[in-house]
Amino acid sequence: MIAVLGQAVSTAKLATPHVDYRTILPVLILIGGAVVLLVGGSLLQSRTAMRCYGPFAALVGLAAGISAIPEWHRVFRHHAGARPFSAIAGAVGVDGFALFATFTICAAVVLSSLFLDGYVEREGLDGVEPFVLVLLSASGGVVMAAANDLIVMFLGLEILSIAVYVLAGMHTRRVRSSEAAIKYFVLGGFSSAFFLYGIALCYGATGSTNLVKISNFLATNALSNDLLLLGGIMLLIVGFGFKVAAVPFHSWTPDVYQGAPTPITGFMASAVKVAGFAGFLRVFFLAFPLYRLDWQPVIYALAVLSLLVGSFVAIVQTDVKRLLAYSSISHAGFILVGLETAQREGVSASLFYLACYTFMVAGSFGVVAIIGRRGDGAHSLTEYKGLARREPLLAFLLTVFLLAQAGVPFTAGFVAKFEILVSAVQAHSYWLALIAMLSAVVGAYLYLKVVITMYAGETEEEAAVPVGSRLFVPWGAKLGLALAFVFVVGVGIVPGPLTNMATRAVPHLIAGATNVSP
Repeated sequence: MIAVLGQAVSTAKLATPHVDYRTILPVLILIGGAVVLLVGGSLLQSRTAMRCYGPFAALVGLAAGISAIPEWHRVFRHHAGARPFSAIAGAVGVDGFALFATFTICAAVVLSSLFLDGYVEREGLDGVEPFVLVLLSASGGVVMAAANDLIVMFLGLEILSIAVYVLAGMHTRRVRSSEAAIKYFVLGGFSSAFFLYGIALCYGATGSTNLVKISNFLATNALSNDLLLLGGIMLLIVGFGFKVAAVPFHSWTPDVYQGAPTPITGFMASAVKVAGFAGFLRVFFLAFPLYRLDWQPVIYALAVLSLLVGSFVAIVQTDVKRLLAYSSISHAGFILVGLETAQREGVSASLFYLACYTFMVAGSFGVVAIIGRRGDGAHSLTEYKGLARREPLLAFLLTVFLLAQAGVPFTAGFVAKFEILVSAVQAHSYWLALIAMLSAVVGAYLYLKVVITMYAGETEEEAAVPVGSRLFVPWGAKLGLALAFVFVVGVGIVPGPLTNMATRAVPHLIAGATNVSP
């Protein structure tokens, strides 16, 4: 009997899905880089080795982004159009949308690592853990962007989130940092529960968690009672709404952004937001297009609330990090406008906006981290008074990044807002476009408030301070600010290449080896 069983086991073929490792190379590089960094940091404790953590993490992020370039050409090498393909048995797909989001997340990793390098040295936070967690979190974001199954989407969301929970509280000597981590963890746990229950309800209604199968089921079957499916869709909106900081799921944002270490706040506002919106756009554009009349009004309401609450509440803030936190909520409203259109043009505009916002907000928080000085506590608006005289270059860079967020012409922010408004008008969402324009005007006022403060007159004591550099700017921060500045101004002047990429980067349904377009 044992011999027979042994022979049966030896002859049996284990059914394992085919894995195209080339297509998931960015994820493997990010995770592999994190492992190498963790092992190297454990074995090498010298001061010289510690100074290599930031540059190494930035190089890993750069390598992950570069590794996605061949896949981009592989997707678009056919003249007939995009040819997406499956990486792991239809659970993970590779298309222009996933690759565009991957490029953006990797760019956020590079910038965050450069800003974080000098920050941890200044604050005495010796250790490799922050850089390892940034890489692991980014790997979860890349998984979310390419997920073709709700379960895979949830796994990517948790990988992304758990690392950021720890990063928010890494400055153990600051009480606000610990408070931010606890609040983010508790509320994030609730949002994950909502998201998981939403997956369960969608599975109960359609019999699958795969986006292709859900879409096909809804296209070929008329549900006599779709309350279960609608409940699942609403719970998914709650889960994604928390991750992208959309009103009314934004309550954690101001406190967490203010309490978390400033470079980590920049990472949360860029990479985490990109990943959250990548999942949001992918799931609703691909899986539930036939139910758009049910979820569009909800997205419409979230967009309006985010635009108005983010802009108007930001006006009364006296802490620059809280001001930028509410500003990020307003920007989330703009991106939701693109989702609300439920059209290819809206998705492309949202992707373009996310790429531009990544560099604008990373550069802004990079300057704020430097101005915060040791202890990371000098973030009151009064600290910026007369900054243009003491630190003219930093004041100029922050001015450019803030004006770009306001949508001033010849900056990336202007093109991004214009693309969103055009997509809303094309979808006949005229009132939503009008509200977005009103929000942009209010946002311009709050950004100008910071700029005027930096260039305003000083008190007699402040004016007595000699002109010159009083703040130490690490080389990594200099490089990060230079990259962000070049991108923001360059895209504002020559937006064509990035616009073309975003236009082509529309998500596709990918069923195993079979390519299905929505």
